[in-house]
Amino acid sequence: MTKMDEVDPTLPERARKLFAGPIAFLKSAPALQHLPAPSVPEIAFAGRSNVGKSSLLNALTNRNGLARTSVTPGRTQELNYFDVGAPLVFRLVDMPGYGFAKAPKDVVKKWRFLVNDYLRGRQVLKRTLVLIDSRHGIKDVDREVLEMLDTAAVSYRLVLTKADKVKASDLTAIHAATEAEARKHPAAHPEVIATSSEKGLGIAELRTAVLEAVES
Repeated sequence: MTKMDEVDPTLPERARKLFAGPIAFLKSAPALQHLPAPSVPEIAFAGRSNVGKSSLLNALTNRNGLARTSVTPGRTQELNYFDVGAPLVFRLVDMPGYGFAKAPKDVVKKWRFLVNDYLRGRQVLKRTLVLIDSRHGIKDVDREVLEMLDTAAVSYRLVLTKADKVKASDLTAIHAATEAEARKHPAAHPEVIATSSEKGLGIAELRTAVLEAVES
């Protein structure tokens, strides 16, 4: 877990206020030429199609409908941008879910090119948050993405979702296993945050971690 004594003591409260303030959907970018100008820091969210990414984004921003939750995993194949702060402080980037079994091969290929090109070429990208379902842990498809991030030398952090769906003892074990995996990857932050969109677990910690990455 985050060691708060290593962090600017004003960070948690500043993060809370920032996420309580203006946040708005900016645009969807189906290709790199549609990305907004790289004028402010960006924090990207990646994860398997059913990992609960939209729910976590909604919990993080304390807005029920900011990120659309789809009943069809893998439907969103664009980079969705959200402006945080007025005046603008940074942007959240909701990346297309990966690992969907029913998606056509050309859609998966398009996803890889879009995400890989974004990760490699986006100078303002401060950190990618890779979401892992607490019930399942890291899967091979997640490891592929972690390796992609390592290769692109993009700083990332693993975040467990749906932590309320597993027993406390199981969560402790999966948390330890996820941190052990993170230590194997050169671009990964060593500490893992466990979250629950439904119960609010870890949300304040995640807000602080986002602002910490923005200001780093």
